[in-house]
Amino acid sequence: MVGMIQLLGRVMLALIFILAGMGKIMDPAGTVGYMQAMGVSSMLLWPTILLEILGGIAIAVGYKTPLAAIALALFSIAAAMLFHSNFGDKMQIILFMKDIAMAGGLLLLAVSGSTAYSIDKKIQKKTLF
Repeated sequence: MVGMIQLLGRVMLALIFILAGMGKIMDPAGTVGYMQAMGVSSMLLWPTILLEILGGIAIAVGYKTPLAAIALALFSIAAAMLFHSNFGDKMQIILFMKDIAMAGGLLLLAVSGSTAYSIDKKIQKKTLF
């Protein structure tokens, strides 16, 4: 049961990043416009998309989990500070705290070691289960 919860937790954390990256692919011009409006260079569009999608997939399947989790945690903190720091707007406060909460969950995942049903665990113990 613990293993299934670990898998579900990884997938749940990963989904937001994968879907966000896919959304950016579907509307790169809109994303660039938003980034530029917030003072962020459009040169970061494709690295952001790659980090979100590949990092999200790595978390979901449990591959290089500590590295992916730390990278996405730092990304989440940066996104919170760059895009959601208008504390006069209640929705921005909620989005800021969502990013910070996700970073916290990712940091916990980064230090928890190999989790069940993961590639990391398969490599470590030569078994997926």
